[in-house]
Amino acid sequence: MARGICYDIGIDIGGTFTDLVCRRPGESMLTAKIVSTRWNPDEAVMQAVRFMVENWNIAPEEVGRFLHGTTVATNAVLERKGARLGLLTTAGFKDVLEIGRQMRRELYGIILKPQTPVFLAPGKYRREISERIGSKGEEVTPLDEEAVRSAVLDLVEAGAQAIAVCYLFSFRNPAHELRTREIVAEAFPGLKVSLSCEVDPAFREYERTVVTAFDAYMKPTIDRYMERIEGGLRKTGIGAPLQVMQSRGGLAISSVARRRPVRLFMSGPAAGVIGGTIVGCMAGAQDLITVDIGGTSCDIALVDGGRPVIRPEGSIDGYTVRVPMVDVNAIGSGGGSIAWLDAGGGLRVGPESAGADPGPAAYGRGGEKPTVTDASLVLGYLNPAFFAGGTVGLDIDKAREAVGEKVAKPLGLGLEEAALGIHRVVNTQIAEGIRLVSIRRGIDPRRFTLVALGGAGPVHATALASELNIDRVVIPRHPGVLSAAGLLAAPIEHEVSAAFPMPLEQLTLANLREALSDLDGECAALMAHEGVSTDQVGIAYFADMWYLGQSYHLEVPIRLDEPDPLARLYDDFLEVHDRVYGHAAQVPAGIVNLRTIHSTAAGVSLGEGEFAAGDGKAVKGERVIRVAAEPGEVAARVYDRANMEACLRLEGPAIVEQADTTTLVQPGWTGEVATDGNLILIRSKGAG
Repeated sequence: MARGICYDIGIDIGGTFTDLVCRRPGESMLTAKIVSTRWNPDEAVMQAVRFMVENWNIAPEEVGRFLHGTTVATNAVLERKGARLGLLTTAGFKDVLEIGRQMRRELYGIILKPQTPVFLAPGKYRREISERIGSKGEEVTPLDEEAVRSAVLDLVEAGAQAIAVCYLFSFRNPAHELRTREIVAEAFPGLKVSLSCEVDPAFREYERTVVTAFDAYMKPTIDRYMERIEGGLRKTGIGAPLQVMQSRGGLAISSVARRRPVRLFMSGPAAGVIGGTIVGCMAGAQDLITVDIGGTSCDIALVDGGRPVIRPEGSIDGYTVRVPMVDVNAIGSGGGSIAWLDAGGGLRVGPESAGADPGPAAYGRGGEKPTVTDASLVLGYLNPAFFAGGTVGLDIDKAREAVGEKVAKPLGLGLEEAALGIHRVVNTQIAEGIRLVSIRRGIDPRRFTLVALGGAGPVHATALASELNIDRVVIPRHPGVLSAAGLLAAPIEHEVSAAFPMPLEQLTLANLREALSDLDGECAALMAHEGVSTDQVGIAYFADMWYLGQSYHLEVPIRLDEPDPLARLYDDFLEVHDRVYGHAAQVPAGIVNLRTIHSTAAGVSLGEGEFAAGDGKAVKGERVIRVAAEPGEVAARVYDRANMEACLRLEGPAIVEQADTTTLVQPGWTGEVATDGNLILIRSKGAG
């Protein structure tokens, strides 16, 4: 075979499995699932690479793009495995990180816990520096360079592995922060430094301090992780650059991603939302709810009008972080979530997960606690000989033992009733998570289509839809690896923002264009670093706006191609304000921040290749299962999805098996294979 650069590789790391997809134009997509190496996630990436080379006969030099979605940034925070951090602040502002906004999540807790991420930099790792920039950007007090040297030396001797710098009004004039980095580099060249003027150049001291501290906290971990992957790729012979998914849903080359690791919190989930959006649009639906259920968690997102909802700030481990990201609600409910009884004898599921090692009891690796996967096996939903395409064998006896001993006996239930109880609990938790992104925001989920993805998503899809009165579910061709496939369709994207406090009545179009031009220059440099030519780049502008005197702002698009851009900007602000808050008034408004986004065009397909069913039998047989809607056992027809032709119809109860997942079609649902290979499920009237 003639060698040439033609393969696109996508790898997404989950808590239980690492998903691998390979795309070559004109050919069917290749997929595989590799068991994740929880304590050394980059090893799973390299195992996936070796699998690709050995099993798919792909030469390393044929790889043209290598795309990666990762949870390493999130896990570094959740597991408190980031760097020991030193924080430098303007004199008098050392405790901003601890004081926060005095907004408590738990008002009536008997034992008070910190509501701000003090763990990032406890008091002994915070130092004040004599310096001051004024609110207009003028220098009020010169930077005390000797104080910086002394503070950094003191912090390093105390064990600091990274430094975060957050000076007052540095977003108006970054000179002192930039000089501080130079001083740190002179004394400790290898020490990682994050500056608030680069990470989050916007007002609000607490929010800016938090996001800068998180960035520095993760920087050494992310840097080492990507360095190991890049070294492994070079050793394998893959010359394609490593590109990483960012929280907004765009790709960035690893050298850029390392500079801004705080933008990687939603790296994996964002790719799943992109993949789900494409699949939904292929099915003719643009209002979607994507439900990505993996081994350890469930990621829920809303897609409105064919575009994933982007929020200006996200949450990590309960802490608000001012980073734009795909609006994903992540909950601890997955296939590996452990079922347990609380002190009152109530059945709970999660958030603790069995992960990949030891995994569910059915894995036979020493796990003794019952999980959702064990319950699914007991109920007959999973084929123990064909789990993960047969790469992971399941022991049904161990699953029955775990569910029986830990749940059924203590509750005085039969084995199947206990397993159904586990499913009811986890489905209720996920349904509540869906309500959180829909009903609680005034959005009726009944008009949306549910797109189920992840290794466990299709198992729960019809039960979730029935509970929420959603009538339509789409199961992608490769739902178990859709996050990895979404990487292949994601655009290369870079976003740069800057503070721009300006009342609209004082703003001129010339001033606005000049400010945006400066931001364009920074974005263009990042895109050039990616090797993207200017004719491939689309540009979008946004302004964070508020009524003068308001406490919070809203993102509004800037339309420079309009006859009167400033008048249109104000009109759009009124429209957004009315849509979000339910009212708007013709009173003075202003700009807080400006933002420019440069991106390549997003893919309109996943590149799965032309759909064609296999020549085997579509019906594999029949299996007895238990479902909540029926009082006893029911016979479900079992289908082999690889052999299901376009337009094939089925009726629930039914089970559809494929290498990367299993789809459970509840009674009262019908399904049809679309011409593109996606499976469309429709709820019958009155079914629930």
